[in-house]
This record gives sequence, structure tokens and C-alpha cells, in this order.
Amino acid sequence: MEKSKGNRRNDKFSQNRPSGNKRRNERRNPQSDRNKRDKTKPENVRKDWGSVTRHGAGKLTREESEDREERNKRTATRISEEETFTRESSDRLRSEATEAISRAKKRKNSTQNVSSKKRVPTPNIPHQLPDAAKLLGKILGEKRGARAVSLLGHAAREFEDEKFVEAQKILKSLDEKCLQVAEVVELSGLINYRLSKWSKASELLESFRTITGSTEQHPVLADCYRAQSEWTEVEILWDELRQASPNAALVTEGRLVMAGSLDDQGRTSDAVRLLEKGWKIPRHPKEHHLRRAYALGDLYERSGALPRARELFTWIRKHSPKFADVDERVRDLS
Repeated sequence: MEKSKGNRRNDKFSQNRPSGNKRRNERRNPQSDRNKRDKTKPENVRKDWGSVTRHGAGKLTREESEDREERNKRTATRISEEETFTRESSDRLRSEATEAISRAKKRKNSTQNVSSKKRVPTPNIPHQLPDAAKLLGKILGEKRGARAVSLLGHAAREFEDEKFVEAQKILKSLDEKCLQVAEVVELSGLINYRLSKWSKASELLESFRTITGSTEQHPVLADCYRAQSEWTEVEILWDELRQASPNAALVTEGRLVMAGSLDDQGRTSDAVRLLEKGWKIPRHPKEHHLRRAYALGDLYERSGALPRARELFTWIRKHSPKFADVDERVRDLS
């Protein structure tokens, strides 16, 4: 996440959107550890309040068994590693050649990265923003502003506890003028995201982007557009995030969404290349390293590159044995 002087936000975005699309249902989303509940009193909004929403959004939801049957079919019949590598190389080269020809034809008939949104580019430096409590007091008056701050804190805790409907009800009780405040807009956008209301979520998170001049919610916003098959918007947001490069964890989340978007379009080879680009096994992996390796391993397995998938899942298990269903994945590929 980008940080301006005095910026009150910490970032740890770590979620991919659950989706009704069959391909997305097959995609595996690692489960993040639950963060401890915010102990802030209801009448106060802490300076790093924005992190509450991102930690809440970061609780990845996935039924461990939803794609187990299909995976078992893929891994039921074993072949030698030598034969696997040969077949993998041949299939991949053929697939990449076909996709390259297809993309070349598309480029001739369309202009790439032409957004359908009248979006002002995100600035290089986030806007300097007043404290939420001060801004709410200015907008609503001292008494009503203090109550709005209390309700905002309450909604944030409900969100963190994954009580999304309750959190939404609390925010709806606020005056519409509160939508001038970044924290209100951000939380409302993330609530709609978790309720799978992609259009409304993208509208609110676009507003958040405009108010703050920040890329900190670009991965979530891109995932909203991905759910609506608005591939160009996903790519534009990924380009902005990649160029801004606020921090490794946030950029990794954006990379995962972009890779998922490519895979949704049947461009699995491109998705693999995006996750492979610049990838090196770190000595001391952090969660975003594990998430990227997991996503890449999943693509390897689904594309038939079983030895590569096994290698990555084994590496993840070594450093984090309880990471998602990695232990089961290794057993299935052994």
C-alpha cells in the first residue's frame, strides 16, 4: 500500500473473490489466519482503522472439498515423470503457439486497454486526508459526528467478524453525507464485495480510489470487475498497481487477480507466465510468497504439469504445514 505522510492506513489485503463461475469455483483460495479482533472502543476510530477492513476482506473463504472430486480424477492415473515432462512441454508449446496467434488476431481488431470507465488515472502520491473523526465532525456537527464515528467502529468490528449484513445495516443508518469520508466508502465497498454485489462494490471502491488517490484497494476493485468479466478494467488496474508498486504483498494480490482473470479467459499459459515472472524461492517466505506459490502450483496441476505442482506444494508444506489444504495436495500428487 502506498503511504502518504500521516496516512492512517496499514495494508494486508489478502483475498480473492469467491465466485459463482465454474472456473472460479475450481480455483483454490488459501485460508488466511484470523486476525485478533480490534479492541478499539466504539466511540473511537483508531488511526490505522483502514486495516480492519482489509483484514476482514482477507479472510479467504473456500470449501476444502468443493473441487476434490475433480482433482482426484486428474491425479488418479499416474504416469512417469519423464513422460509427464515430455507431454507437458509439447502441450504447453502447442497451447502457447495457438494462444499467441489468437491474441495477434484480436489486437488487429481492437484497441487494448481502452477503458469503458471515465476514470481519472490514480496519482503517483495518495491524497493527504483529514482524520475520519474530524471530517465526520465537520460534516455532521460535533454530536452527530461523534455518533457516526462510534457506528463506524461498530460496523468495522462486525465486518471483521464476518457479519456482513449486520455491518451493512449499521452503515446504512449513517447520513448519506458520510460517503464523503474515505473510511465509510471503503468499508461499504468491501461489505458489498463480500456479499457478492460486484457492481455496487466496484462503484464504491472507484469512489474510494478517487477520494484517496490510493491503489490500496486495487486488487479488490479489480476482482469486482473480474466477477463481471470486465477484463480491460482488470488489466488497467493491474497496470496502475504494478507501476505504483506500493508494497510486495499488495502487488502480489493484484498479480493473483490478474492471473485469475487471464485464466478465466482461457489464457492459462499467460496466467502461468505472469505468476512465474520474477519468481524466486525466498529464504524466509512470507504469506504473500506462499499465496503466489500456491496459485502457481494450482495452475501447474490443472494444466498437467504435475511434477512442478508437487514441487511447489511440497515447498509450501515445508514452511507452513497448515497452509490451506497443501498437505492433501502433496499427498494427491505423490
